[in-house]
Amino acid sequence: MTQCRRCCITTSLLPLCCRIFVVGIGFFSLCFLMTSLGGQFSAKRLGDSPFTIRTEVLGGVESRGVLRKISDMLEVILKRMDSLSKLDNTSSTDAKRLDELSSAINRFQPAGLVERIQAIAQNVSNMAVRVEQILQNSMVQDGTSSQCEVPRDPRYPECPGKVDWMRARWTSDPCYAFYGVDGSDCSFLIYLSEVEWFCPPLVWRNHSSPPTQHTHQAKPTKRQAAFRTDLSVLLDQVGTGKESLSFMKRRIRRLALQWGTAANRLDAKLGQRWRDQKKILVHVGFLTEESGDVFSPKVLKGGPLGEMVQWADILTALHVLGHNLKISMSVKELQGFLGVPPGRGSCPLTGPLPFDLIYTDYHGLQQMKQHMGLSLKKHKCHIRVIDTFGTEPAYNHEEYATLHGYRTNWGYWNLNARQYMTMFPHTPDNSFMGFVSEELNETEKRIIQQNKVNNMAVVYGKEASMWKQGKEGFLEILHGYMEVHGTVYYETQRPPEVPAFVKNHGLLPQHELQQLLRKAKLFIGFGFPYEGPAPLEAIANGCIYLQPKFSPPHSSLNHEFFRGKPTSREVFSQHPYAEQYIGRPHVMTVDYNNSLEFDTAIREIMRTKVEPYLPYEYTCEGMLERVHAYIQNQVRQGSAGGTLGWASNVTAPAAWPPLSSLRLLVSQEGQSCVDACQSAGFICEPAHFRFINNKEANGMKLQVQCEVVDSEINHILPAFSVMRRECGLQREPLLFSCAGHSPKYRRLCPCRDFRRGQVALCRDCL
Repeated sequence: MTQCRRCCITTSLLPLCCRIFVVGIGFFSLCFLMTSLGGQFSAKRLGDSPFTIRTEVLGGVESRGVLRKISDMLEVILKRMDSLSKLDNTSSTDAKRLDELSSAINRFQPAGLVERIQAIAQNVSNMAVRVEQILQNSMVQDGTSSQCEVPRDPRYPECPGKVDWMRARWTSDPCYAFYGVDGSDCSFLIYLSEVEWFCPPLVWRNHSSPPTQHTHQAKPTKRQAAFRTDLSVLLDQVGTGKESLSFMKRRIRRLALQWGTAANRLDAKLGQRWRDQKKILVHVGFLTEESGDVFSPKVLKGGPLGEMVQWADILTALHVLGHNLKISMSVKELQGFLGVPPGRGSCPLTGPLPFDLIYTDYHGLQQMKQHMGLSLKKHKCHIRVIDTFGTEPAYNHEEYATLHGYRTNWGYWNLNARQYMTMFPHTPDNSFMGFVSEELNETEKRIIQQNKVNNMAVVYGKEASMWKQGKEGFLEILHGYMEVHGTVYYETQRPPEVPAFVKNHGLLPQHELQQLLRKAKLFIGFGFPYEGPAPLEAIANGCIYLQPKFSPPHSSLNHEFFRGKPTSREVFSQHPYAEQYIGRPHVMTVDYNNSLEFDTAIREIMRTKVEPYLPYEYTCEGMLERVHAYIQNQVRQGSAGGTLGWASNVTAPAAWPPLSSLRLLVSQEGQSCVDACQSAGFICEPAHFRFINNKEANGMKLQVQCEVVDSEINHILPAFSVMRRECGLQREPLLFSCAGHSPKYRRLCPCRDFRRGQVALCRDCL
């Protein structure tokens, strides 16, 4: 090509040089085709098409000889063209002869001949590559064809069926070709024995190193995690380009000083205790373009921000705790970090998972399934799913959910239920991840109390749709006592749903909203959204939170919002955590349909003085403490499904939470263990079910004789039927459930104590 370019510098010879080159290439390409295909142009059968490469036609020695001849001829052409390129001072006679030659060539070639020859040359190039692949394959198979027979080994019963599947479907995913599959039985067996694990190793293969799937690398040296207070690296990792990411980065910057202070406090509390540094991947699936990313366009239009608040705080907590963090916001980044082969996800990863933990959401989990293939099942114990409303065991167990009517669009992943991590501690079957709210110092608290406007209320409802459907009655009552403020998004004019007496500020940046809440006496909810971060922020800024009571309670049985979510939980108010764990005087829950009750509540609020309050578990230190405890201690699901094991690089105690925290209780008939433990001042602890799932525990606690002891697959077990004197034990560990209940049974409940302000941890859990 260098010589061709040198030739074409002489503009007068440009057309001639190029035509000579193309015609030469064309003729030799045609010669190659006719030689290689052995006169197959006259073939009559479709299978003998001249464009079909057949191994029996392309013999190894002959084809290599042809390729060498073409190479030699091309070299001669290039040398001749190089000579022509030096004719810069050509005489008029020579120029005339060249013009005549050019004219002859023009008369020789019919319309489109150059293009056709170029296409043929390209085909020849592609065919030559394919020939080389076939020759290499034939060399591998020489003397081994008999050794590529499909084995009938009882230790590998699935091998013949997998080979049949590969014969029919190996082209369905490019990842098979990536691993060397070419359609031959030898390549199938090599793949199925060395990449997957369905066939025995082939004796004629070089096994100096073990098959990929079973490679045991040297155990990496442990590194100690050190607290970080500089968040600049994290901010760079989050990236740019979306309003959702800008929102998250603004939040991280705003709380940076509080995270630093919290890190120093927790560091002092833990002393010199060793903390393993983990390799952690955070894949935010709901913000990827592949999932639709419906949140980013709504950030500046009053859309939901709770999920982005939580993800920003999760990223910050993991970074501050000193772990090795990778962040993925696209499927392409996910594939790169995991090292998955190119294709549609049919092939497994060929090496060990490069991460100790993976934090993602349901969207990300689905994307991992599509691209990790069989590897997801193998590595799913490393996954933690950020799940706002929780997933109960009955919905999580795929077969059980399908058979018993619990199957939804979410859930059914067969994880250990504690691998789901929620925004609030409402579902003890799952782990409570949480988020943080801004914490005030004593000086700030005192200033806020001095500047409170006693008759000022802020409405919790930034979308105009939240102001519809019968809000006028109680808003009129509120307006009779207080000045009502709103933060409803609008583009050009006031939203028609907002009453005229409301002072609407529009959608406010976070720091301006904080200033508004620091002045207001009341923060009032409309009943939706459920369980968001805003009420905690308001309470932390000295507001009293007023919310509606739901009667009957909202659930998937009677409310569209919860329909399809993998939980049967009943919600008795807009924010159950605020009602149960904070309560009066900071939180008041009343029936908005009862005008007298609502009026009485407003008058009581105006008489009540409260200090800003934030539960410890929603401070930066509280979240760091909780996430630290999970990462260093939390059990993970073993490869056997329900078996609980520990990460290989963690020295595990006998049990976590420790057995000293266990309090064995029995529910009433029809009562769940969540309610039974809660009524006694405890928390249901699903990790302790394995210690009480036996006949002795039933007999000891109930002081009754079990006349019948059955072991079943049912999410209400272990339990006892008083009427039939039957004890039921759980046969499927994935179905141990705090939430299950039945009017026919009294549940045997493993409760535990908890630390004040940190319900996720028992007193001895840190």
